[in-house]
Amino acid sequence: MSIESQKTNTAVYMEQTPEVDKLDKKFDDDGRAERTGTLWTASAHIITAVIGSGVLSLAWAIAQLGWVAGPIVLMAFSFITYFTSTLLADCYRSPGPIHGDRNYTYMDVVRSHLGGVKVQLCGLAQYTNLVGISIGYTITASISMVAVKRSNCFHKNGHHVECSISNYPFMVIFAAIQIFLSQIPNFHKLSWLSIVAAVMSFAYSSIGLGLSIAKVAEKGHNVRTGITGTRVGVELTGSEKVWRTFQAIGDIAFAYAFSTVLVEIQDTLKSPPPENKVMKKASFVGVLTTTMFYVLCGCVGYAAFGNDAPGNFLTGFGFYEPFWLIDFANICIAVHLIGAYQVFAQPVFGFVESKCTRKWPDNKFITGEHMVDIPLCGPYNINLFRLVWRTMYVIVTAVFAMIFPFFNDFLGLLGAASFYPLTVYFPIEMHIAQAKIPKYSSPWIWLKVLSWACLVVSLVAAAGSIQGLAHDVRRYKPFKTE
Repeated sequence: MSIESQKTNTAVYMEQTPEVDKLDKKFDDDGRAERTGTLWTASAHIITAVIGSGVLSLAWAIAQLGWVAGPIVLMAFSFITYFTSTLLADCYRSPGPIHGDRNYTYMDVVRSHLGGVKVQLCGLAQYTNLVGISIGYTITASISMVAVKRSNCFHKNGHHVECSISNYPFMVIFAAIQIFLSQIPNFHKLSWLSIVAAVMSFAYSSIGLGLSIAKVAEKGHNVRTGITGTRVGVELTGSEKVWRTFQAIGDIAFAYAFSTVLVEIQDTLKSPPPENKVMKKASFVGVLTTTMFYVLCGCVGYAAFGNDAPGNFLTGFGFYEPFWLIDFANICIAVHLIGAYQVFAQPVFGFVESKCTRKWPDNKFITGEHMVDIPLCGPYNINLFRLVWRTMYVIVTAVFAMIFPFFNDFLGLLGAASFYPLTVYFPIEMHIAQAKIPKYSSPWIWLKVLSWACLVVSLVAAAGSIQGLAHDVRRYKPFKTE
């Protein structure tokens, strides 16, 4: 099945490639244009995908869990994410990790190793999550843009002014930028954008960390922290403590997930050396870098704000002061999310376009390429179907973001539904199948125990997300200016 799929994909690719490109390009073993990705470009993709604006909420998460459980949960999920990413990296080729046939998407990998209805379940979990992330990033980026304008308003007019600003114009601006960037043909041409986004993530994380350290060092700084975090009966009720603990665990667990795009990232790597070995190193670099920033921002942020840590610790420094530094940090967040949107949208684009090309291979609207000479950029191949379909995708995700501005809470539920199957279940099951691990052997038992434990965590996080979503829906007023 994988060989037939590879032949079909290769034939489709060759049909779409203009003759001039066929003469000029080198090709890999599957007939596709030679891949040029390296350890550093893959690491940049991973950091862009993993370090999202969620890093800013980790101080709040640590505040719910306390000094003991908070760092332990962070380290546990960093290990789980790295471990399962190494298993998934070995499954890129099948039946062997080095000399087998390539699999271009997560669904192809599942099809090659497991087959059956699990392929459809994988696709449902993966692409639902990717679309949800696109909507969530539109909302989050607009919030960061609004924060810049509000901080300038407060600085100019004083903190007593209301400074109510609508998110919707900024969602339109974000969508307009994405319409332009969405014409980047595929993941292979995305390296420069991921590198820029990764630099931005380091910038705003470092600013938040630096401001937290400065706050801790302030004379007379005194906030309440604790081994178990927020206190029952003082700061919140027992039931609120339980729900917040569930939400905090879910925030940390899903903050690490990049399995939805791991296969697509691995498919950009040149070989030799073997893709699985490079991808394991890239996963190590990405997860190690992420964990370092998460622990620092989460723990130092908790030390700065204590049990009253805000959901976004960049908004807790003296009411948007120093305003210029907070402005720069929020601009970095917006630029990072511009790149991250593309990292998560490209697999959706590729899935739809490959399906349509296979179904209508003779349709010139879908398969035809038109050479256009763009000033300062040189020649560029425009595909009309790609132009129309990707533009519509960006518009639809922006409209959903405008209609459901609380979608970030719903995104937590989508994350809960996709974390277990994509980050844990499928990598473990495919590793068992690929390595032919005997049933009830010690490795089989330990892998199953890990899988079941993560299922419990995913269900717990889903429960917390549902509770938070229900709370937000009750307060929801459509198109209200914050």
